[in-house]
Amino acid sequence: MDINLFGAAKMVTGSNFLLRTDKYNILIDCGMFQGSKDIERLNYEPFPYDPKEIDFLFLTHAHIDHSGRIPKLVKEGFRGRIITTNPTYDLCKIMLIDSAKIQESDVEWENRKRQRAGKEPIEPLYSMEDAEYCLRYFEPYFYGQRIKINDNIQIRFRDAGHILGSSILEMWIKENNEEIKIVFSGDLGMPNRPIIRNPEYIDEADYLIIESTYGNTAHESYEESTEKLIDIINKTVLRGGTVIIPSFAVGRTQELIYQLNKYYEYNPTIEEHMKIPVYVDSPMAVDATEAFKRNSSSFDDEARQLVLRGDNPFEFENLRYVKSQEESMALNKYTFPKVIISSSGMATAGRIRHHLKHNLWDERNSLVFVGYQAEGTLGRILLDGIKRVKILGEEINVKAEIYNLAGFSGHADQPMLLNWIGRFRKKPKKVFLVHGEEEPATALSQEINRIYGIETIIPNIGDSFNIEKSEVELTSQTEILPSQLKAEIEKELNTAHLQLEALIDNFTSLMDDKLIYNNYDEIKNQLIELQHILMDLNIAIGK
Repeated sequence: MDINLFGAAKMVTGSNFLLRTDKYNILIDCGMFQGSKDIERLNYEPFPYDPKEIDFLFLTHAHIDHSGRIPKLVKEGFRGRIITTNPTYDLCKIMLIDSAKIQESDVEWENRKRQRAGKEPIEPLYSMEDAEYCLRYFEPYFYGQRIKINDNIQIRFRDAGHILGSSILEMWIKENNEEIKIVFSGDLGMPNRPIIRNPEYIDEADYLIIESTYGNTAHESYEESTEKLIDIINKTVLRGGTVIIPSFAVGRTQELIYQLNKYYEYNPTIEEHMKIPVYVDSPMAVDATEAFKRNSSSFDDEARQLVLRGDNPFEFENLRYVKSQEESMALNKYTFPKVIISSSGMATAGRIRHHLKHNLWDERNSLVFVGYQAEGTLGRILLDGIKRVKILGEEINVKAEIYNLAGFSGHADQPMLLNWIGRFRKKPKKVFLVHGEEEPATALSQEINRIYGIETIIPNIGDSFNIEKSEVELTSQTEILPSQLKAEIEKELNTAHLQLEALIDNFTSLMDDKLIYNNYDEIKNQLIELQHILMDLNIAIGK
């Protein structure tokens, strides 16, 4: 079995890993490269494999650096199964079509220039039609379901706590009557974040592929960053300025709305004149927020209880959603204090660049970054302290106050990554460090080796590694008693029962031990599905 790394190696974008077995070709993620022009040119390179020969694509989450080249993959012949979580499917329906719009718009603008210069026109990476077509190959599942792909491959998605629907991927692969377990962390989040649940821990793996975005960093606390954001908003308001927040349309924007909802709706000390307008200026963020509402069964306990009480955590009195381009343009004509949350999160494209052009020059304003800024992006350039920048063809003086609130990051920091690895009951034999620039990956590698004595590999793009059967430590299957299985089923049943109480006052009892022992996976999967169905019923009735 070979692991081939075709993206997110010594960089944080372009996630794309190929697992070759003696029978199957399996992709994990098919993301877009983002950053400098040189990096983004990689999107137009041919795939280093034949898309027609790929049997399965397992998608960890919807962010474009993990999903963005799926329409290109299908356009070039992929006809396999794309397996992911339900929320990821819902978000991809929005994000991939939005990505296609950007491809078509950028090419239209570029071709006008090329025509004037007498050059041949170019084609977009993919069209909206391509994006819509690829969705027919998606198969969504719930967290925790053991999915039998075929007699040789089984997988399970566990909650990664990064964005809605983000997952850790567990894979059990059989070759020559031997089973290897490979775990892909996907993008791991931080614990105790709003809306989404904490990252789950994994018991064992033979091989681990883990992200290293912040492998050399310890984040400030989420609470501290939230307090700083509120303080920045209030200080900016008092001097008559505007707060600009470049934010990822999926995940970070919804977290910000959630926190501002708590501040403005549940803070009895706030004075009315301080409740300034908050604008979410991103059509995709508006659509993504609707997708969040449809998947509230995946929320953490606090957010889920708000929904069950009939409180919409994504609405409050001074919040405005902006969809039309005309209204977006008008925001920069308004002189009153306000908050504008707009994508893209790294300021590489979209409406945020217009807001920066119209606001960066004014020292009354504030610019707040709340996520990772990749090398070569406008966001990274501004964070690095540039005093004059060219935006949309115009030179702009940078006089606004600039802040970086790392506590809002959706990626695990070094302490969390080390703690997560430490929770493996059976440690992996080797750890591959991906989705991180070389410096943080190296720092994390050294700590993993020092603390756990595990061999680590920091691959380059294009590297291939063979997993020898003789290297895999095979352990006998631990016997699981019926009582243990019953306890696991009861845990899921209790969660379902909390949701069911909003509809009825009783529930059926568990089946006998023998039946549970013989049908454990089937029963647990059905209970997980029942939880989601019950939440959807509560939401439907609440409407």
